Order: sequence, then structure tokens, then C-alpha cells
Amino acid sequence: MFVILVQMEKSIMAQYEKGVVYVADIMIPKGQMITAENFPEYFTEKEMDINLIPETALADPARIKGLATVFDVEPGVILTEGMFEEWDLILAGMEEPVIAGLKADDIYQVAGGILRAGDRIHIYSVKEGEAVLAWEAVYIQQVFDASGAGIPNTDKSTAAQRINVYLDKHDITDFYTGLADGSLRIVKICE
Repeated sequence: MFVILVQMEKSIMAQYEKGVVYVADIMIPKGQMITAENFPEYFTEKEMDINLIPETALADPARIKGLATVFDVEPGVILTEGMFEEWDLILAGMEEPVIAGLKADDIYQVAGGILRAGDRIHIYSVKEGEAVLAWEAVYIQQVFDASGAGIPNTDKSTAAQRINVYLDKHDITDFYTGLADGSLRIVKICE
């Protein structure tokens, strides 16, 4: 009888077992890189019933740092692996990644200025009425307004006219030649 009661108690206790997860404290914008410095600003550790924790929940802060969000994460959301992408994936295939900047004379050249850090874009070269894909799925590192002030991803209304992107070093000559010709156009990838 005693053994049965102990087993029942363990079974009941297992139903109330707690686990640790991290939740978003504030809205985390798409493309936000998580660092040791900004981690406390964005996340809070929460204890909750283990039965409610998703299998892919990120419970170790070390696994979150160095990742970038793939979409806006609302406050109170439990963090899971699918919400982030690894920095290595962003720069995958590049031999020598560099950050290149461009300034649009007119916002029509840069998808109407709606671009934000973390967006992916295609860059086309337009010559003699023909558009040719020059770079595919380029990652935007940072955006700025016409005066050069950085635009946070939470700002959905300011038009981006200056943009920093990741490119491979061997593409820089063609990139800046295209900019000098005024032939480059940006198309935002809708995700």
C-alpha cells in the first residue's frame, strides 16, 4: 500500500514539474542580432509547468546570443529555435564578407524605403532597358534615413535611403560600379 501511495505521489508531482524558459520582455524587431549586451533588455527568464514548454524552447541563454530574429517577436512569447537564424547562415557562401553601403537618390530605387535591418533583398542591374539579377538574397545589416541617422526596426514609417548590406569582397568592384552608373535597383523579398 505504501509503495502505491509513493508512486501516486510521484505521478502527481510530475504533473506540476517546472522548467525554465525565456520570454520576450518587449517587442523584438525582425533582424535584431542578440548580443550579451542587449540580452537583458529583450528577455526574461520564466518558470512554468514543464508540460507547457515547447520542445524547441530556448532555455539556455548561451544558445540565444549571436542569433538574429527572423520575424518580429511579440512581448510574452516563449522563445523557440525557429524564431532565430544563426549568423553563420546569414554569411554562408561568402569567402570574405564585408559591409557595403549605398545611398539611393530616389526611394523607388530601394523598394520605396520600406527596408529594415534583417530584410533580404535582390539587387538588379538595369542597363539598356534590361534588368539582370546581380545579387540574390542579400542581407541588410543596417538602414539610415536621408540625413544618415540610423532607423530602428521598430520605426515602420521613416523611409530608408541609405543601406548597409553584406556582400562578398570580390563583388565590391561590380557593386560600386553599378552604383556609379545609377543602374542598381533593390527588390525586397517578402517572407
